[in-house]
Amino acid sequence: MDSGSDTSGSMTLAFELAALKRLADPNAVFNDARGWTEYVGVVSEKPTYVVTNFTRKERIRQDFFSGPRGVTESLSNVKRQFDTDRHVFIGTTDEDEAIAAECGWEFLDLEAAADAAGWDLTDPEAKDDPFEGSDRDDWP
Repeated sequence: MDSGSDTSGSMTLAFELAALKRLADPNAVFNDARGWTEYVGVVSEKPTYVVTNFTRKERIRQDFFSGPRGVTESLSNVKRQFDTDRHVFIGTTDEDEAIAAECGWEFLDLEAAADAAGWDLTDPEAKDDPFEGSDRDDWP
């Protein structure tokens, strides 16, 4: 995302996991975002291991993640911990937008963010975790 000529403000950027999975190259997006944000991370209602496995596989270094908390609690905690001028949440649904508003975050739809930043999107089904929702009992 092009920060333009305004470099006076600081920003914390959070991606909902579903939005992150729609990016063709999530690692490149995180590296790009580090050029114009102070903090960037991932929040999700999914279990911690799902987020961790995805970010590890994509080689994403995040400054924060939701852990065992849900999106609402995570965004509230991140806003308290990371004192920046702006807190922007990138998501894909009306529910994501409502959560952002509830937590005092700016909401940015993934497609609008990708268009503005020149990020490539992919088919949302293409990167699904084959073990997510599995009944496997041998998962560590």
